Amino acid sequence: MKVTFDDVEHDVEKNEELTNEVQTNSELKDLIVNYVGTKKNPENDEVTLQLVLDTFSEEFPEFVLPLAEENFIRGYNQALFDVDEGNRAMEELENKTNDQH
Repeated sequence: MKVTFDDVEHDVEKNEELTNEVQTNSELKDLIVNYVGTKKNPENDEVTLQLVLDTFSEEFPEFVLPLAEENFIRGYNQALFDVDEGNRAMEELENKTNDQH
């Protein structure tokens, strides 16, 4: 199984956070950054979030996939809620307009 987070088709919407160097401020982050740095050996010695995501998706997809799925489902549910609220607001506006005539 392979999970990819660097879809070329969506470069316009690229998340700039992915290119930031990961700052270590905990033992776990230290461990991860050191592991990813050793494995990926970036030219500038900066371990970015993109490199961490790539490494986790290659070596631990059963961790990354549920996070991505949960994020997708929450986003989808929020979109449905927003559509319902928009429809409700439009109906209220139409009712006010009809009542004024």
